[in-house]
Amino acid sequence: MPSGRLRNRKPGHSGRLAGSSLGGVERWLADGRVVRACALLGALAIAFSSILVRLSHASPSTAAIFRCFFALPVLGLLAWLEDRRFGSRTWAERRVVVAAGVFFAADLILWHHSIDDVGAGLATVLANIQVVLVPLVAWALLAERPARRVLAALPVALVGVVLISGALQHGAYGRDPGRGAVFGLCAGVAYVGFLLLLRRGGADLRRVAGPLFDATATATVVAVAVGLIVGDADLAPAWPGVGWLIVLALTSQVIGWLLITTSLPRLPAAITSLILIVQPVGSVALAALILGESPSPLQLAGVAVVLGAVVVATRPPARPRLPKQVLRLRPDQRRGPGAVMRADVPAGAADQD
Repeated sequence: MPSGRLRNRKPGHSGRLAGSSLGGVERWLADGRVVRACALLGALAIAFSSILVRLSHASPSTAAIFRCFFALPVLGLLAWLEDRRFGSRTWAERRVVVAAGVFFAADLILWHHSIDDVGAGLATVLANIQVVLVPLVAWALLAERPARRVLAALPVALVGVVLISGALQHGAYGRDPGRGAVFGLCAGVAYVGFLLLLRRGGADLRRVAGPLFDATATATVVAVAVGLIVGDADLAPAWPGVGWLIVLALTSQVIGWLLITTSLPRLPAAITSLILIVQPVGSVALAALILGESPSPLQLAGVAVVLGAVVVATRPPARPRLPKQVLRLRPDQRRGPGAVMRADVPAGAADQD
């Protein structure tokens, strides 16, 4: 039967069930308080990711494989519900997300190596440099010029990375903090590729689980291949390590990711900036409390510098000032239906941030 007929047919009982379930979620997301709570819970769930990787004692490839593999059944069910309501996606839409999954596998494996070398908390901070890198790569590849605050944040973030790496001191925390910093930076670069491709392939905000399922399935296959080539893949992890990997998959890859990707596009930029800080700060605190990690004062200063750069890069732009002749208009004139002419607002006003 042609795909067009499948999309246009009247939904049966299962279609109505899927529609009512997803419709209920949309009604919940209409409440701003619910959206903020979802974003905060998602950030907290992801903050546990590096902690759970350490608790599993799994190799970098093994942790990546099973974080993705154990998430597939839940994501697959949710993706099926989305397809029942909105119709199936074309291969042209899905292949971009499949490419994103390759970058995601690279990000996870590199990040897990960083966790081994510099600790769960500091590795999470290092990976968050992607917040500064994403606009720069989008500028180079997609001609999306970043704001000046992003360009100013990059050298600041790199100073923080140097401090975290321990290059300026002896006795820095971590098995090999310098190598861990390099792995963390490389993970951030891979994550940039993942985010940009996922954004291009998942432009439909109604669909959250479908693109994530495709990327996660691809990352599973790639992580298995890399693990077998490198030789650190354990395809039958023992208990209790496998239990921690199941918790990692359900909390970070399913609950955390779905909450974040559903809520952040619906939040103001100022709140998004604060939410992005919750994960690295939470990871550093949890790593100290649960794993006993104790970064040096200089490394903690690097954490503060990197997070400061993230805040600067994600700070919402200031509203441009309107010329005096516009402010002198009567209220009824300001609300006129006509389009605003380019000359009404000074050139470059939107970049004054």
